[in-house]
Amino acid sequence: MSSQFKVSERRACRVLGQHRSTQRHVPKGHADEDRLVADMIELARQFGRYGYRRIAALLREAGWSVSDGGIERLWRREGLKVPQKQPKKGRLWLNDGSCVAALTS
Repeated sequence: MSSQFKVSERRACRVLGQHRSTQRHVPKGHADEDRLVADMIELARQFGRYGYRRIAALLREAGWSVSDGGIERLWRREGLKVPQKQPKKGRLWLNDGSCVAALTS
């Protein structure tokens, strides 16, 4: 890029708003990243409340050599997220140890 326009790499990256290291290192993913993402999405669909750390552990149990950080990157790229936990129903606790559902009106 910079040799074609006779501009330094530093200046070209500043103009483009990119970090210089993005120009030096070619990102390399897994050769079978598509299969990994498919397995990750299938596990996320199967275990809806699991986050990326638990899914990464399940993938390692299945034989994949992956890190939590790599799975987090793919998780964000695919737009996956863990749904918010549903609140527990309100209870009215009595002195005798029994609980009665709180009446809401």
